[in-house]
Amino acid sequence: MPRVLPEELTLEVGLDEPDDDAALRELVARKLGVSASELPDVVLLKRSVDARKDRVRFHLLVGLGEHTDTAEIGGERPRPLRGEARVIIVGDGPAGMFCAYQLARLGIASVVVDRGKQVMPRRRDLRALHQAGSVDPDSNYCFGEGGAGTYSDGKLYTRSHKRGNVRDVIEILALHGAPSAVLTDARPHIGSNRLPKVVSAIRERLETCGVVFRFGARVTELLTERVAGQLQVSGVRLADGIELLAPLVVMATGHSARDVLALLTRAGVALEAKAFALGVRIEHPQPLVNRIQYGAVSGHPRLPSAAYRLATKVDERGVFSFCMCPGGWVVPASTEPDALVVNGMSLAKRNSPFANSGLVVAIELADLETAGYRGALGGVELQETLEQTAFRAGGGRLRAPATRASDFLAGRGSSTLPRSSYIPGLAASDVGEVLRATRLPIAERLREALRRFDRTMRGYASEEAVLIGVESRTSSPVRVPRHPDSLESRDIAGLYPTGEGAGYAGGIVSAAVDGMRVAEAIAARLLTLAFTVGLR
Repeated sequence: MPRVLPEELTLEVGLDEPDDDAALRELVARKLGVSASELPDVVLLKRSVDARKDRVRFHLLVGLGEHTDTAEIGGERPRPLRGEARVIIVGDGPAGMFCAYQLARLGIASVVVDRGKQVMPRRRDLRALHQAGSVDPDSNYCFGEGGAGTYSDGKLYTRSHKRGNVRDVIEILALHGAPSAVLTDARPHIGSNRLPKVVSAIRERLETCGVVFRFGARVTELLTERVAGQLQVSGVRLADGIELLAPLVVMATGHSARDVLALLTRAGVALEAKAFALGVRIEHPQPLVNRIQYGAVSGHPRLPSAAYRLATKVDERGVFSFCMCPGGWVVPASTEPDALVVNGMSLAKRNSPFANSGLVVAIELADLETAGYRGALGGVELQETLEQTAFRAGGGRLRAPATRASDFLAGRGSSTLPRSSYIPGLAASDVGEVLRATRLPIAERLREALRRFDRTMRGYASEEAVLIGVESRTSSPVRVPRHPDSLESRDIAGLYPTGEGAGYAGGIVSAAVDGMRVAEAIAARLLTLAFTVGLR
């Protein structure tokens, strides 16, 4: 009888061992005890670096047999669209963009409006952020084509696999110019230099199908009407007074569009406060992180810039690393001129001499109540308090208050600081004092977590590390309630909250998946309506 071979197989490859196609076949044959000529096709499915116990190897998952041809990557393509758009999508971040993409696959036309600019003109506003500390409230790291993810690291890993087809999202990105490695890397990323081109390519494909995009179009009012006693959406009004009318509106505005929360409240949507996290960015020299993670083989040419993930609990509250950017930069992510927010990014090669990560503390609803931040917008008030305090502590022009990790552990400010990637510049100060403006023990919890993390990663809390304030936009502190099955607003018929800003996602991929789910829910609604009309 012919031998039955497994569909998938796990391999380990040393740093100096080859892992090209021919080498993979030999490794698989050796592991299965058969000749290479007996094997079907061998395809690399996933690749990761396994660094532990003073041993660094590549961890490979390979598939045997027939696999999807690369020509089929990206699945079903969007269709040419006919007729008037019945859906307005507010926000061209991952949730809005992928909602439009999935609607186009289903033959449903939409109009996408975004307050910001397309990726190329948006770069000029980012330059002004860095060089002059000048914030355009409609065009910055958070607002514009592609949303907050466009000029971030472009991380594509997520825990939201049960919420939708993550592979589909990644294949769509690969189809539009993301490197093919995103299909196999265990922790795929695109890079801030490549992602803008990918975002533009997706928009251009949708435009050729008939999807309409309007940039520089800030929504100031949600239009509604009363139909048979039910509040029903009828469109949106833009800042220039133009009204766009449609029976379905998708709100995909991201976690920083605070004016949209006020807009929804005025329209009659009852918002809910939700848990989130905030803290600081911690930055290290990348060679230090490499030495900690890789040990004696640090600097090997086949090893990427080392990453890490850290988490603990202090006083029953999670303290964890967030959005870690190996070989990256700390950047100003402010959306208001008198407030300071920092974030991290990196290019495809991740070759900056610095590594940075958010280092944040979980904020539960009970914490907000204890500190006096009440109501659905209590978390937003806390964020604003912290961001304005950080702006003043930095001295303006988006200079960021910063403290060496060793000084922070000692409970004091710093008088000198190490080199940093943050272009607007750092102001030596006491970040702990900035965090105390929240009236919550965030600094104390961070301090205890840092001690623990330094025991796990020796040197993590040394004087070479610097804490930069503040990282406050990890996720939305507000949820826009929706029905769990139809994904429609509980308060206004035809309104579909989606993505990070609505409280249903936490990154590029999870937001994209949620946007696609909303598109499918809209298609089901339209099909039901068409069937009902047909019966009449």
